[in-house]
Amino acid sequence: MIFISNTQTPDGQPRPRRRIGCLGGCLIFFAVYFLCSAIIGWIMGDMFATSSVTLEDKTVYRLQLKGTLVEQAQEDNPFASVLSSVPYSNYTNTDNVGLDDILSNIRLAKNDDKILGIWLDGGRLAMTPAGAKTIRDALLDFKTSGKWIVASAKNYGANNYYIATVADRICLDPTGAVDWNGLSVTKMYYTRVMEKIGVEMQILKVGTFKSAVEPFFRTSMSDADREQNKQFLDGIWGEYKTAVGASRHLTDAQLEALADRYMGLQSAKEQVKAGLVDTLVYGQDMDSLLRIYCGTKDFKTLTTSKLAAVKRPESKAKDKVAVLYLEGEISEDGQDGIVSQDVLKTFKKIAKDDDIKALVLRVNSPGGSADASEQIWHAIQKIKADSIPVVVSMGGLAASGGYYISCGADYIYAEPITLTGSIGIFGTIPNVAKLRDKIGLDIDGVSTNQHADLEANMIYKGMNAEERAMMQAMIERGYDLFTSRCAEGRHVSQDYIKSVGEGRVWLGAKAKEIGLVDEMGNIDNAIAKAVELAGLESYQLCYYPDVVDPYEELLKMFDNTTDEEKMILKVKEFCSKPRVMARMDEIVIK
Repeated sequence: MIFISNTQTPDGQPRPRRRIGCLGGCLIFFAVYFLCSAIIGWIMGDMFATSSVTLEDKTVYRLQLKGTLVEQAQEDNPFASVLSSVPYSNYTNTDNVGLDDILSNIRLAKNDDKILGIWLDGGRLAMTPAGAKTIRDALLDFKTSGKWIVASAKNYGANNYYIATVADRICLDPTGAVDWNGLSVTKMYYTRVMEKIGVEMQILKVGTFKSAVEPFFRTSMSDADREQNKQFLDGIWGEYKTAVGASRHLTDAQLEALADRYMGLQSAKEQVKAGLVDTLVYGQDMDSLLRIYCGTKDFKTLTTSKLAAVKRPESKAKDKVAVLYLEGEISEDGQDGIVSQDVLKTFKKIAKDDDIKALVLRVNSPGGSADASEQIWHAIQKIKADSIPVVVSMGGLAASGGYYISCGADYIYAEPITLTGSIGIFGTIPNVAKLRDKIGLDIDGVSTNQHADLEANMIYKGMNAEERAMMQAMIERGYDLFTSRCAEGRHVSQDYIKSVGEGRVWLGAKAKEIGLVDEMGNIDNAIAKAVELAGLESYQLCYYPDVVDPYEELLKMFDNTTDEEKMILKVKEFCSKPRVMARMDEIVIK
């Protein structure tokens, strides 16, 4: 306990002793600590923050390839250092890098003579293959200016090496390696774990290839899932080999042989000998090499966030093209991802702005809630009904619900190695009857009608034949609605959509062949198409949603969820209650 010492009252009587419990004392301590730290952080951040950066002569754009690539950059958090130092806080200053900032910076670097070249620094930026291709294509366009690119890293991941091969010189740390090992997909299956604890997942789905639920009733990949994974892995690997081979002057056979040697475990000297890199250089010595390329020792470097703060010329046009970023899992409510109730509010803002003449949706999503996807689809149709053309630009992933919200657009762009399609529906209902028996939990109750206790019965006793039939019929209706939306949007028959649906994941290039997307291209192509469809001669871009307020990061302060707990929560998410999902399973390509 914490005691506050006695003092006398004004009339000379002893003041009663008051006590504050340990919890109360701790709360007061942390509140005061955090308030003081926050105020200091706010003042210091305000003192040193710069709203814009002046671009000087002899500048190098230092594109740091580390952290995690996201579609839309967020504001730097002025409380980051404070939050990470608060006792018992699990906050980390996550190093997210906005693809929008990278592309904007590369364009600026190409066109502004003050920027001499680009230094690709680092090789562990987490991203999708399509995200890597978007950056690589932008760098190839940059090179048409005649300016140089130099790459350096301690180690190169596959995606990052694919990007780095555009460089005039690829440098590697003498202790490093290039992960040129081929690509693989590995999945975790929970069936035997759940059997041990007495939980059976009752699965309802439509689509032979709808594999998101397989980890809960299988112990290995189905033939269908193996087929689709092999198909898109081969497509991505083929793109990597073609691009790397052209840049490094290596044949397909040579690249295959190097991958079979598992170059990630070979010495740095072997990487040079194999032709994967040009020079071995410690990171601390890169300045010397950059001086040679700059032709001076007085060059300056600007990182992505700093260069993004350089003021760009602003359009004075009245007409606007809105760009709305839709990234993450789709849900009806929540803190992260594509939250339908928030997205609908954004659509209302767009609809109220009479100056907005076209809308571009940048979609990067594995899907999620089928109902939330339908709500967003409907909102897009209302926008179109107001004579505002809608164009979709698919990022690394626009599958299942991600395709659902895309299919109704006037025009769809995808990267050749975007993962899309996965047109299918599934439902999951946990049966905990065996778990109840194990722990001795009894369930009883009364109801007014035959199926009033349907949900409880399915969860605590398991579905009978009649209940399964009713639930499957609901899933079938969901699939019918999904495929009808796709058929309407793509101007084909519903039967055709079902023939290419079945939950199958397609690469963007194949999706174009079968009519699920219109054209290969990036977000710039999508913006140009939106301008064309709206018949605009001049325009300005406006972006949605608003960047996350840094103060919202305060909510993360006491989130002490470990990685192991997050995995358990993933299982719990599937087991918590009956739900209908239009979602692709989580795929990690390595």
